Amino acid sequence: MTYPEAPPQTITYDTHPAAYKHWRLSFDGQVATLHLDISEDGGIKPGYKLKLNSYDLGVDIELYDALQRIRFEHPEVRSVVVTSGRDRIFCSGANIFMLGLSTHAWKVNFCKFTNETRNGIEDSSRHSGLKFIAACNGTTAGGGYELALACDEIILVDDRSSAVSLPEVPLLGVLPGTGGLTRVTDKRHVRRDHADIFCTLTEGVRAQRAKEWRLIDDYAKPQAFAEKVKQRAEQLAAQSDRPADAAGVALPALKRRIDAAGYHYETVDVLIDRKARRATLTVAAPASAAADSIDGIVAAGAAWWPLLMARELDDAILMLRTNDLEIGTWVLKTRGDAAHVLAADAAMNRHRQHWFVRETIGMLRRTLARLDVTSRTMIALAEGDSCFAGTLAELLLAADRSYMLSLPDDEKSEAGITLSEMNFGSYPMVNGQYRIAARFYGEESPLAAARSAIGKPQGAAAARELGLVTATPDELDWADEIRIVLEERASLSPDALTAMEANLRFGPGETMETRVFGRLSAWQNWIFIRPNAVGETGALKVFGSGNKAKFNWERV
Repeated sequence: MTYPEAPPQTITYDTHPAAYKHWRLSFDGQVATLHLDISEDGGIKPGYKLKLNSYDLGVDIELYDALQRIRFEHPEVRSVVVTSGRDRIFCSGANIFMLGLSTHAWKVNFCKFTNETRNGIEDSSRHSGLKFIAACNGTTAGGGYELALACDEIILVDDRSSAVSLPEVPLLGVLPGTGGLTRVTDKRHVRRDHADIFCTLTEGVRAQRAKEWRLIDDYAKPQAFAEKVKQRAEQLAAQSDRPADAAGVALPALKRRIDAAGYHYETVDVLIDRKARRATLTVAAPASAAADSIDGIVAAGAAWWPLLMARELDDAILMLRTNDLEIGTWVLKTRGDAAHVLAADAAMNRHRQHWFVRETIGMLRRTLARLDVTSRTMIALAEGDSCFAGTLAELLLAADRSYMLSLPDDEKSEAGITLSEMNFGSYPMVNGQYRIAARFYGEESPLAAARSAIGKPQGAAAARELGLVTATPDELDWADEIRIVLEERASLSPDALTAMEANLRFGPGETMETRVFGRLSAWQNWIFIRPNAVGETGALKVFGSGNKAKFNWERV
């Protein structure tokens, strides 16, 4: 089959250290260092310069790639130092002129990806034995401080001028919603009154007071700064269980083809119906039984199905979110042999303490979490040769609704849904709960029933009884019912759907991560379209012009 040419101006998320414009990655035994030295003329879009080590989406794409390289290609690394390649400036945050020129959708998607990348740093700290130090060797403002906040520890140079700051409120009429406010309170436990002063000071807070207020962990004079950072990085590395002598697993470029029909990979296929504003994502099971021994798994490397599928699904999610804004409904499908997925799950579960398997589970965890915070309706369809088994059943559990074709006169031909041990705790959402537990609000009876079904294929009637699917139309009603569901969804307000879905997906209980995304989806989203920020005389629009913002003074 041939496809039309790819749409123009497609943003892609794949890169490689040799192609980096803004980051330099170096290694010294068990410590890796990420140097931020942003190319002013290297913006991902034209119209602005990335001055003062300010960043845009392209900078974060490189950071995300660098983190992946550290996780998989350098298992000997146990701690990571994030610092600047420039004197007296760590990072001044998201480029303000880029934000002023960007559409609302671009700003919000950019902030969401930035959130996810920072969350990924903390995820690796919790699960992978990687610890991060922000070595702030100069001014650290806005998103630059938010990057530092994502690290385990922050060390600031005490040179009488460098400070940490979150100046979004006084300078831009918006708020530090890309994790700033949340990490200051939830993670660093900065007192409310101190945080109030801090977030309204354009000049920020310098070393001694910053440590007193818990905004940083330590500071050092310029002549002692490098040695202090080195010592602390080595101390953190000594606490890690990552292997010192294991060979890394290279991450080659994905075999992705882009055309007007969608995005096509080895295990993931995305077909886009632009008239219906719908994308169908089909994830394929392994074509054959995957490696079972740890030697075979490591030898397979990036071609090992769990990792390959995770990387391709992750890329597909990012491509759709950035390039296909009007595609509001994602139909989630699977195909293939459930036995092969369950075998891969069993191998992951058996070898989960091995560094490579642990990193692969982490990649799957973070990729599936992207679905949960994506502002698209997700409908899972189980029919024909569907393979919602084990890890792939997480797609069904992540969906807003799921439908399974019932064949009462030929039950042996029905698709089956099969749970595995991996569905019970391996892939928590950003609220810390695994999906099947969140589905039943932690109630013991339905969870016990679901657990008793591990390894047993469930047909339509049994899946409905267990509460795994929304509805099970038979073959007479299937086509019409699914058509009506999809057409009705496409007719509703996308803003209302985004808000509704975000509220329903996470239910009771909060974590730092859900608060970060909640602030992005609600507070920051709202502020970003208000005249006080983006009107003709709004703070974000007039920044750098010499003119003063003019506000509507109503409190609403």
